[in-house]
Order: sequence, then structure tokens, then C-alpha cells
Amino acid sequence: MVHTYNSGENFRLIMAVPGKKASEKAITLSQGCAEDFEVYCQPCDRDDVRQPAFGYCVDCKEHLCQACFVTHRKPKPSQHHQLLDKEHMPVKLNLHIASKSTPTKQADSLTTPCSKHTKEVIKLYCHKHDALLCSVCVALQHTPPSCHVDYIPDISQQTLDSNEFNKTLKDLDQMTEKCCKVTKDQKQRVAESITSLEDVITHIDNFREEINKRLNELEKEAKDTATTIQHDNNKKLTTTETTCENLVKSLQVSADSLKHLNTNKKADQLFTELKIAQQLIIDSKQGISQLPAAEDIDEYVFKPNQAIQTLLQNEKSFGTLKHKNPKQSAEPPNQSEVVIKMSGGAFVEKSNLRTGLAASPPNLLFAASENGYIEMIDKEIGKEAGKVIKKLSLKSQPWDITVINIDTIAVTIPGSGKIQYISFSSNTLSLKSKMKVGGQCHGISHHQGKLAVTFLHPGKLLIMDLKGNVLEKVGKDSNGDDILWEPKYVDTNSQSIYVSDSKKSIIWFNWQGEMIGRYKSDDCRSIALLGDGSFLVGDHWGHFISRVSDDCKTEKKYEISFPYEVIYWCPETSTLYTSMHEDWEFIYSYDLKLI
Repeated sequence: MVHTYNSGENFRLIMAVPGKKASEKAITLSQGCAEDFEVYCQPCDRDDVRQPAFGYCVDCKEHLCQACFVTHRKPKPSQHHQLLDKEHMPVKLNLHIASKSTPTKQADSLTTPCSKHTKEVIKLYCHKHDALLCSVCVALQHTPPSCHVDYIPDISQQTLDSNEFNKTLKDLDQMTEKCCKVTKDQKQRVAESITSLEDVITHIDNFREEINKRLNELEKEAKDTATTIQHDNNKKLTTTETTCENLVKSLQVSADSLKHLNTNKKADQLFTELKIAQQLIIDSKQGISQLPAAEDIDEYVFKPNQAIQTLLQNEKSFGTLKHKNPKQSAEPPNQSEVVIKMSGGAFVEKSNLRTGLAASPPNLLFAASENGYIEMIDKEIGKEAGKVIKKLSLKSQPWDITVINIDTIAVTIPGSGKIQYISFSSNTLSLKSKMKVGGQCHGISHHQGKLAVTFLHPGKLLIMDLKGNVLEKVGKDSNGDDILWEPKYVDTNSQSIYVSDSKKSIIWFNWQGEMIGRYKSDDCRSIALLGDGSFLVGDHWGHFISRVSDDCKTEKKYEISFPYEVIYWCPETSTLYTSMHEDWEFIYSYDLKLI
């Protein structure tokens, strides 16, 4: 019953069904009948919900339903209040308290719909998860005491002209500038690259005039290579321009909206839009990080094949395209001047042996586990670092793992000869498509839309696109001998593919599948490329990890525990992760500092 007072001694009672809004049917009783009133929960009544009283708070002077009674002492302000159960509570309502109190502060214009519950409006904010919520979100996933939730109108005033407001605007401006710079830099590099490739084609024409007409077919092949690079460069530029233009529009719209809301003192909407803008900044950073880097676009010169004039019948190419300004110095790096400092220890909780590792910025590490799981590991957030936050069970044991983009990883499954794509969006793991690749696929590495995959028995390397179409195959040399014997792991950069082989060697190839060189090592299992072109090799039995120069002529060893099957270097955090032979239930991390 909802009590409505009048000027006389009588008052109006509106009948209500427990748990439902008050009925419109009303009767008039005298004040002397107060002891006959239904005793209901007064906090719920203020939200127009009628629940029967279960107890009474002496300090608040309010009757409480069972839910309110049970949770009343959980908030810190009321944890010492005196509660009376149903048998000892007053049987009469305090009519003054039961009447509608002064309404709480109402939202001026909270209209943003909840992304999960589209019929609900965002009105609440969880401090713990930095999340905008509707009432359904709070009831299902953000209940106290684990979450601290506030009604937005109660806290929104603090965002007006706040440091958070100013910082968000500054971040939006910086991200806008970065998008523009990415487009400008890449446009300049593409223009230079296309100009150099035009010179390449001219050089090809001049060289062709000196040789027999028999070379026409090979000439076309070389030109096609240059044209393909031109096409790829233009495609990269188009992708970058489109993405950055869309991001710039979104960032500018967000900035304008924030300025407008702040000027008009729309605190509630400003608070909501601030949080949306901050997420937009995060999404923009991730989007930019996935774009082709300008520095990966090269100028080229054409290097004629001198042997072609005398060995025409045996040559299979018209020439090769070389970078005009190679990123790696022709001289090997001075290892004495580049020092790696290693520090770290046990990082991830116990599990079976991890056979593959990969990381996705900013804070996720993925592991392929011997017991048939793919693990998602939090590698960066304070006390939670190293915690396995999600597991996905596969029907067959996975081996190696690589990140494809901002929400997808790819895993090799040797037992079924398949590569499985897995989504990791919103901190969940779910199966996507899979492709049959045949054979015992083992190591895998992704770079700019291409996969390098190693196979056992027989040992081979396939270069394929993301749909499984084979672009290049490495199996035997010109003498019919196997190039690879038992390839384990593979790592890639823009120029090369490095394969670790159990026949005591690291072999590297270009993306056309041509072998460039070989590094002899004792029973090497895994490999990790560093940003300067050198690489780390995990030795199965030795007490060290070796760092080898890009030309494989110099080597330096670092003493640690027994690295087992896998090591992985995360360039974003300059951290090395390794699964150890003696203690394979853990993953260890090491900070790498290049000086």
C-alpha cells in the first residue's frame, strides 16, 4: 500500500501486490487503522516496487524486504546497523518515512542504449571494470560487494572541465595527428617505391636488348614481380588511407561531441561520451597497429643475372629485385656493443608443457598446451599477471600458435593435418574456421597475410595465404636432396623466414622460398627473431640461449635454465617467454634490454 496524505485526519491507501508496482485502486481509512496496513519494504517502495517486510533497521528506521535485509550490512556505511528480524520488528510503518522522500537526482539526458541489452539505457558506472552499465548489467554481472557501482548523475558533475576531460581531448587530437602522419609517410614511401620500380622496369628493358629473344618469358616474369609489388603497395596505401580516414572522422566527431557537451554542461552525456571516446582511442591504436608500416615499403633496384649470358639454358629467373636501402646493415652488428640483459622468473601458473607461444598487444599471451588446450594468459595487469584467464579445449593436441590480427589466432594441429583459426575477442576463446593442409603441420608464423608452416615426415616448408592456397613450397634442392629434415619451429619478418631443424641447424629463406643461408647449432628446437635482425635460439640440452647475428657469423650465449621446446619474443614489451625443460609446468619471462 502506498500512503497518500490529505489535509484532514484521513489518508488515502493505494493497494499493491507484493513485487509489483502500486495498484491504482484506492480506499480511504482512518489513521486509527494503521496497524492493519501491510508492512512492506520501504527502500523498494521508493523505486515503486512493493515487497513484504522481512525485518527492520533500527538505525535507518525502515522496514526491509528479505533481499534488502540480507545485503543491508554489506555496504560500509551500514555495516554496524542494528537489525531486527520479522518476529521482533515493529508491526506499524513509520508513515513519515514511508511517504515518498525527496527524489534522488535525476539524469538530465541519459539516452545511450546498452550494447548488450538494447532496450535498456546506460545509467550506471562500475569503477572496478571502468564500464558503462544498464540496470540489467548490474544485476547479472556487477553485483556488490565485488563491484563498486554508481548512478551516473551522482558522479557526473566531476567530469566537467576535469583533468580526464582535458586528457581525453588531448589523446583524441594526438591520435588524429598520428593517423594523418601514417597516411602521409606511407604515401611518400609508396611514391618513392613506385618511382624506383619504374627504374627497375627500364633497366630490365635495357638488359633484355643485350640477350636472346628466348628471355622474353623470363623478362615478363620479372616485370610481373615488380608490378605485383606496385599493386601491393597501392593496396596497402588504399587500406591505410581508408582506415585512417574513417578513424579521423570518428575521432573528430567524438572530439566535437565532447566539446559541445562540456560547453553546454551536459554532464551525464559528457561522462558517457568520455568513456566511449576513451574506448575509441584504444580501438584506434589497435587499428593503426594492424596497418602496414611505412618502413616496410621499400625502394628497389634491378640486379641483372650476369651468369645468364653464358648459362642461359640452366637459369630459371630473369633477375632479382633488391631493396635499394636495406633495413639491415651489410656489416654484421657488433655483438660487444649490443648487450642483452636478462632478468625474470616463473610467470604463468602450473599446467602441462606448452609447445607454442604467441602474444597480442597490449596484455594477452597465448599458449598451446600439450594437454589439448589453448590458454589465454593475462601477462601485464598487476597482481593478475601470469593468470590463465580462459581455456579452450581442442579435440586433438595443438602444437604451435601465431597471431593473425587483433582478434584471431591460428593453431597447428599435427594429428589431423589442419590449421584451426580461433577468435579471442572480448576475452573469450571460440573456434572459427579451419583448413586442411595435409601432412603433419608443426610450426607456424604469420606476416602480412602470409603463413609460413613447417611439416614433418617428410620435412618441408609451405608458404601459403590465409585461405590455405600454397604460394611456395620448399622441399628438395636442385640435386633432389631434402633441404629440411625435421623442421620444428618457424619465425618470420618482412624479408625472411627462419626455420629451426632438428638436424642441428637454422635455415633461412626469402618469401620466394629460396634458401639464403644456414646456421649450425646443437639440437636447436625453437627460434625468436629480434628487431635488429638477429635471432635467439633455444638449445634443448644446453644451459643457455644463443643470440646470433643476422648473417649468422657471430654468436653470443646467455646462461639460463634449460629452455625446452619453445621460446617466444614479444617485441611490444621486449620480453622473452620460454617453457622450461626441467620445470615445464611454468612459463618463464625475461626482460630483454638492448643497449
